Amino acid sequence: MREIGGYIELETFRSPMMYDDGKKLNCGRNAFAYLIESRNIKKVCFPKMMCDSDEKVLGSHDLEVRYYSIGRDLKPVDIGLGEDEWLYVVNYYGQLSEEDILALKKKYDRIIVDNAHAYFQKPLPGIDTIYTCRKFFGVPDGAILYTDSEIERELPYDESYGRMNFLIGRYERPASEFYSEYAANNDVFFAEPLKRMSRLTENLLHGIDYDFTEKRRTDNFRLYHKELEAVNRLSLRVPDGAFMYPLYIENGRDLKKKLIGMKIYTPTLWPNVLENCNESDTEYDLAENIVPLPCDQRYSSDDINYVIEAIRNV
Repeated sequence: MREIGGYIELETFRSPMMYDDGKKLNCGRNAFAYLIESRNIKKVCFPKMMCDSDEKVLGSHDLEVRYYSIGRDLKPVDIGLGEDEWLYVVNYYGQLSEEDILALKKKYDRIIVDNAHAYFQKPLPGIDTIYTCRKFFGVPDGAILYTDSEIERELPYDESYGRMNFLIGRYERPASEFYSEYAANNDVFFAEPLKRMSRLTENLLHGIDYDFTEKRRTDNFRLYHKELEAVNRLSLRVPDGAFMYPLYIENGRDLKKKLIGMKIYTPTLWPNVLENCNESDTEYDLAENIVPLPCDQRYSSDDINYVIEAIRNV
């Protein structure tokens, strides 16, 4: 029986949601799991530079997995795709243009594009594309999948109310007080089954100013690039609504440590790569020495200039 009355819960937001017509799922790795099931994928060619969360998906399905390398331009090297094999393409830092993706589709046909770093890059017709919400917005989970394939079972809704404390806490207090909860929330999805996006997360996504977010992220990335391009070993394009600014320098690992000491937090996005790859591998060098600088919607140009000046000082 429906409840009427009582105290008022979190407000319901009614602004348009970006990608409202996509398949709304509980996390990015389960969007990949959806495709494995719906496409009946048995073979996949996977990048070496990838987080261990997707390794969990690979290990949970009867897949034949082959790994490929990327170049220092963050793009796949020439790959020979086998019969019935799918190519999993990661759009690192939004550096794959639409033309790049279309060229990969033309060459390999069976591709999956992971836009976890490129939320504002629109999906292309006929190309399976994954978006991860919590890398761009203050939500506890959520992913969007574009595909014309369907699974044959009904998915339950996820529930997110128990994952909100670290988000609400950081709104009023320092991030360091809630980092352990944030990390624990990430670990939850190693074992979380495929579900629909929670109603709570979907509601929050209806409350976001997407135009402001995209512009602020783009402007911040552009400001970093203007000031740091001369020392960055990456040749970058400025993506719309950028994820983070990848500053690739010699001894980037040391710079990360010094910035953390100044409370400027820059993650090592693929720590598992440092365990799984050889030090001579391109992926090892990229994972260790790319310094991902924050450029999200929380920060003004003054904040970005503060980070730039801190980098120059150290």
